[in-house]
Amino acid sequence: MLDPAFETGAPNWTDLGTPDVDAATEFYRGLFGWELVRGGPETGGYGMYQLRGKTVAGVMTVPQDQGKPAWSVYFQTPDAEATARTVEQAGGTAAFPPMDVLEYGRMGGFTDNSGAYFGVWQPGTNTGLGMIMEPGSLIWCELYTPDVPAAAAFFQTVFGWQTESMDFAGGSYTMVRPAGGKGADSTFGGLVPLESAPGGTSAGPRWLPYFHVEDCDQAAADVERLGGTVTQPATDIPDVGRVATFTDPAGAAFSVIKPAPMERG
Repeated sequence: MLDPAFETGAPNWTDLGTPDVDAATEFYRGLFGWELVRGGPETGGYGMYQLRGKTVAGVMTVPQDQGKPAWSVYFQTPDAEATARTVEQAGGTAAFPPMDVLEYGRMGGFTDNSGAYFGVWQPGTNTGLGMIMEPGSLIWCELYTPDVPAAAAFFQTVFGWQTESMDFAGGSYTMVRPAGGKGADSTFGGLVPLESAPGGTSAGPRWLPYFHVEDCDQAAADVERLGGTVTQPATDIPDVGRVATFTDPAGAAFSVIKPAPMERG
C-alpha cells in the first residue's frame, strides 16, 4: 500500500482542477471534512486541502475553457528532467515541461502512450502528502487504459514499476509497485481495462484516485446530498473492501474505499 517514504515512482501527490474552488471546497468539506488553505499570489492561487492540520490534496482553478474538472495523480521522481526525457522515449508526451514551484519542488505534467494524464513531483521543501492511508486521505490509484500490457511496459520504462497479476472477479487485475518497494506491501495501485471504467469510457484513459472512508454507503449518501453523482454504487470486493465511485458537482471523478480488515498472523 502507499508508503509515506514515497519511493521513486510511487504516488506522492494528488490535486483537483476545478472551475470553482469555493464550490469544490464546500463539497469536499461536507464529504471528508477537508479545509482549504489558500495559496498566495506567488503560487497562482494554488491551495491545499488539509485534514487535522495535514495536507491531503492540492486544488487549483481551471476555467472550463481550459480543461475538464479532474483529479490528477503525481509520482515521485528524483529528477523531473530525466523523467521527461524517458516519457518521450517511451512514447508519451509532455503536457507541460518540468518547472520549479518556488522552493517546494519541481513538477511536470505528461500523458502516457494512451493519452492518460499524470504528473511527477520532485520534492524540495514539500516532500509529498502529509497524510495517506487514513480516513479522508489517498489510499489507492487506478489507471483505466485501453491496453494494460502497453501501459505496464510504458510505466516500467519511465519509473521501473513492477507488476503482478491477481485473479479478480473472474478475470485478472494488474497491480503495480515501485521498483525499490517492499514487495507486495508497497503495491499502490492497479491497471484496469478502460471498458471497465465506472461511468463508461467517454472520459477516455485516466488515473482515478481512491480515498479512504469509514463508511462507503454513508459516503455515497453524502455525495448525493452535496450535489455529486454516484457513478458506481457501493460494492463489496472480497478481501479488498467496499468501494464506490463518484463525480463531484463539477464532474471530477474519484473513488472511495472502506478497506477490508487486515488479517493478522
